[in-house]
Amino acid sequence: MKVKNSSKGILFNALHQSVIKLSPRVQIKNPVMFVVYVGAVFTTVLFILSLAGVKDEPSGYTLTIALILWFTVLFANLAEAIAEGRGRAQAETLRSARKDVMARRLKSAANHEDYTEVLSGSLKKGDIVLVKAGDQIPMDGEVIEGAASVDESAITGESAPVIRESGGDRSAVTGGTSIISDWLVIRITAEAGESFLDKMIAMVEGAARKKTPNEVALQILLVTLTIIFLVVTATLLPFSGFVGKEVGSGTAVSLTNIVALLVCLAPTTIGALLSSIGIAGMSRLNQANVLAMSGRAIEAAGDVDVLLLDKTGTITLGNRQASEFIPVKGIEEQELADAAQLSSMADETAEGRSVVVLAKERFGIRGRDLSKLGATFIEFTAKTRMSGIDYQGNSIRKGAADAVKKYTIENGGTYPEECDAIVKRVANEGGTPLVVAKNDAVLGVIYLKDIVKKGVKERFEDLRKMGIKTIMITGDNPMTAAAIAAEAGVDDFLAEATPEAKLRLIREYQSKGHLVAMTGDGTNDAPALAQADVAVAMNSGTQAAKEAGNMVDLDSSPTKLIDIVRIGKQLLMTRGALTTFSVANDIAKYFAIIPVLFFGIFPQLAALNIMGFKSTTSAILSAIIFNALIIIALIPLSLKGVKYQELPAGKLLKKNILIYGLGGIVTPFIFIKLIDIILTGLGLV
Repeated sequence: MKVKNSSKGILFNALHQSVIKLSPRVQIKNPVMFVVYVGAVFTTVLFILSLAGVKDEPSGYTLTIALILWFTVLFANLAEAIAEGRGRAQAETLRSARKDVMARRLKSAANHEDYTEVLSGSLKKGDIVLVKAGDQIPMDGEVIEGAASVDESAITGESAPVIRESGGDRSAVTGGTSIISDWLVIRITAEAGESFLDKMIAMVEGAARKKTPNEVALQILLVTLTIIFLVVTATLLPFSGFVGKEVGSGTAVSLTNIVALLVCLAPTTIGALLSSIGIAGMSRLNQANVLAMSGRAIEAAGDVDVLLLDKTGTITLGNRQASEFIPVKGIEEQELADAAQLSSMADETAEGRSVVVLAKERFGIRGRDLSKLGATFIEFTAKTRMSGIDYQGNSIRKGAADAVKKYTIENGGTYPEECDAIVKRVANEGGTPLVVAKNDAVLGVIYLKDIVKKGVKERFEDLRKMGIKTIMITGDNPMTAAAIAAEAGVDDFLAEATPEAKLRLIREYQSKGHLVAMTGDGTNDAPALAQADVAVAMNSGTQAAKEAGNMVDLDSSPTKLIDIVRIGKQLLMTRGALTTFSVANDIAKYFAIIPVLFFGIFPQLAALNIMGFKSTTSAILSAIIFNALIIIALIPLSLKGVKYQELPAGKLLKKNILIYGLGGIVTPFIFIKLIDIILTGLGLV
């Protein structure tokens, strides 16, 4: 999903949106920043009154405070607007793929000639349409007949076409994609406006994004803190006036300074950035070509501690490859390799091609001119479970051990016991043995092996450091599964997996308090996907799988689950880090400002003026300017996210407290004083 909009365009639009978001209806949705908004309005009114002679502070000072508060609100709006702008840019790219096209609506799936041309927008769920090469698929559907190459670049950003066909787990098609070759008969599975593309556009624009439980809980905490500071600052005016009269010196704290103090002490930093963190997290997921049906799913991904991973395509390359030629006694390995390569020359499967490549790499045996050999190829069938070649009076067969054994014996040959021993050893090691026979004499065994993806073992080790358990799901027998699990470095495995077994395993872990994530693409995966806390359905999979999942991977890459967990954890890490910084920040400002605010009434408090402020005006102005600028400074971090690290939750918490907690305390003292020096040096205070 490629974003066409430039960064400058997104920023310009975000600035415009920041002003639009000054509407009270928008601001009240963020209670913390709404307090700042009300403070900006209130100080603006105080400035207008000061022009009429009713003033508690000089007009210029009140105007400065009002302007800084307005900028603080604008900066908070900007953080959210930039995050939303990225989503809009992605949505525009997707929207360009959605348009009304003419569709051939069939009266009957059996008769392809009897159809009515209608606009795609008028199609209903259950309608059957015929789509030919060069046509755009009009609406989401399920292929019920045919097979075709489909260009899904408008959705996934990948230029390589994919095969969609009836039956199996690759029958779902998405409206807005195009057929390159052949034809498909499709049953429509979505109403107009409810297509997968429509849902994607709504999600990436943020229109369907609701606050997650964690966000709601954090916002309640922030509102509580704000109310506490509101009560405290509200009592300062009568308290300071009363004490001033009793002591006989000093004046009450001004309304302007009380508003400024409230804004400085309230958790405005995280309040301003909280929404942008969540939106940016969803945007990062969209950039990874994953559509999350809710923000809750992303957060759950961050809390996941059990991963169920399919073996094929996730842990292994997806196709078994020839790794070794094992001849029986009396046969040279090169002779076996030569026969194996000949029998595989017409085999277009990945396994067949790997046999040809291995023979070439080991012995330099290159492809021969088969037309000169007068060769006849024997294709593999489910019945014979063998393939091979007949040429110049020679016959070579390659296939399952029992099938080749039966074939050689029936044709008067012998099947050595040694071959049975080799077959058993290969199977025990997790491989697939293919027996090769030439002219009814067994030559040996081709060792087909599941190739574990490079780097997978290291990634599983990183996940283990974070306290995440990895479980491999496979249909292989327990012996084969154990061998591959050991090589890949997963913590556990489920062999001979059935839909019921997957569902039972998920429920078992959930009953123990674990959060479970899994991927799936078939209808048989739907029950387990519906049960999992994070369920990633493949875009190439069935409609049932996509409806059961709470995320859809547009690239249909089983390894994407690991990236989703990383993005989820990074979101939680970012929110935790910035919350820690914000709270520490407020504590530091409290100790920096409060003593200065009252040393006019209590001269003894001058001893606590560790910042060396010359006046209350200087202290308040410096603090409130810093309060606005720190939001701008942290916008890039809230959008990009803190650096992802594979650490257990306990270690991560300690590190956040050390870096962002200590940083939140130290930073205000340094920069508020620096701003104070600049203001004083310029003679502004």
